[in-house]
Amino acid sequence: MNTHTLLAWLPPHHRRPLLQRLKIVWAVAFLIGLGTWISSRANGHPSAFDVSLVYAYAISTFIWLLTDVPRFAFKRLLRSPAPYYWPPALPATLMLLVGIPLGFVLGRLLGDAYSGKSTWDLLEHNQNRFLGLMLISLAISIAFVAYFSQRGKAESLANEVTQAQLMLLQSQLEPHMLFNTLAHLRALIGQDTARAHAMLDHLNDYLRTTLQATRLPMHQALHALGDEFSRLGDYLSLMAIRMGPRMAFELDLPPALATAPLPRFILQPLVENAIRHGLEPQVSGGRIEVQARAEGAQLLLTVRDNGSGISELALADAARPLQADGAQAGHSWGLSHVRQRLHTLYGPRAGMHISPLPTGGTCVVLTLPFTTPTP
Repeated sequence: MNTHTLLAWLPPHHRRPLLQRLKIVWAVAFLIGLGTWISSRANGHPSAFDVSLVYAYAISTFIWLLTDVPRFAFKRLLRSPAPYYWPPALPATLMLLVGIPLGFVLGRLLGDAYSGKSTWDLLEHNQNRFLGLMLISLAISIAFVAYFSQRGKAESLANEVTQAQLMLLQSQLEPHMLFNTLAHLRALIGQDTARAHAMLDHLNDYLRTTLQATRLPMHQALHALGDEFSRLGDYLSLMAIRMGPRMAFELDLPPALATAPLPRFILQPLVENAIRHGLEPQVSGGRIEVQARAEGAQLLLTVRDNGSGISELALADAARPLQADGAQAGHSWGLSHVRQRLHTLYGPRAGMHISPLPTGGTCVVLTLPFTTPTP
C-alpha cells in the first residue's frame, strides 16, 4: 500500500501538508527525547536513550493523530469545513481535551511495552515528574495546534488572494473575446444563417461553463480534464467559425484521462495565445493541437501550433522569476497567468516548458502531478 492509497480519504491538497506536519512533529519529538534523556541523567534516574526516544515519538505521534487527523475524518461532527478544515473554538477545545490526554496515555503505554516498566509506578513514586511530563506534553501539543492552524489559514488566504488576482486577469480577456464574437455573429446573421446558428450554439455552451465556474468557491480550483477539453472544444469551434478555412484544430484526450483533475481553464490562455500571436498574424492561418498524455506520475498537457512562432521577448518574459505578489510584468501575460497558477497549486511539482518549433510555430508543455485513478 503506497502513501497515496493510505491518504486517499484526505482532500488532495491537504495530503502533503499533513505529512509535512508529521515530519515536524517527529523532529521535535527527537529533541524532546534527547532532553528527557539528559534530564534523567541529571536527576540521578538515568534511562536508556532509546527508551527516551520511544516514549517521545510514541506520545507525540499519538497526540498528532488525535488532534490533527480528526478534523478531516470527523469534519461534520467538528464543524471543520473546507478549505482550512479547522474547527471553531468550542469543538477544537473539546478535541484537544480528549486528544491530548488520550494520546499521552496511549504513547506511555506503548513506551511501557518497549521499556518493560510501568508509567503508573512513576505516578506512585514520583508524582511531580509524572505531572511535569503531562504538562510538557499539553503545552507542546497546544503550541503545535496553534502554530499549524495559523500557518494553514495564512497559506490558504495567500493562495486565495493569488487566485483572485488570476481570475481578474482572465476576466479582463473574456469581454475582448465576447465582443469580437458578437460582432462576427452579427455579420454572419445576414450572410450565413447556418453558420450563425452554429456559432451561437457554441457561444451559449462556452458562456454557460464559464459562468458556472465563476460561481464556484475559490478553493474548488480543480475540475476534470474532460471538462477542460469540452470547454476548449466550444472555444476553438467559435474561433474556427470566425477564421473560416484559415484555422483547423485537433483535441486529443485519451478516455482514461478524462477524469484526471487539473486547474480550471489552465489551457485556455495557451490556446488564446496560439491563436492571437501564432495563427491570426498569418494570412494562411494554421493549426492548433491540444494533447493530453500520462507518463508515470506526471500528466503532460501539450498545446502546439504551426503559426508565426513565439518571439524572443515573449520567451524572456515567460522565463522571468515569479513575483511575490503574483503579478508579472511583460507582454506574455497569458503564459505568466498559467505559470503563477501552477506554482500556487503545486509548487515545484508542476512546470511549463515553451519551445519554438523548427518548422515554425510554438509548443507549450505543462507538467502536473498525476496518479492513476484506482478502479
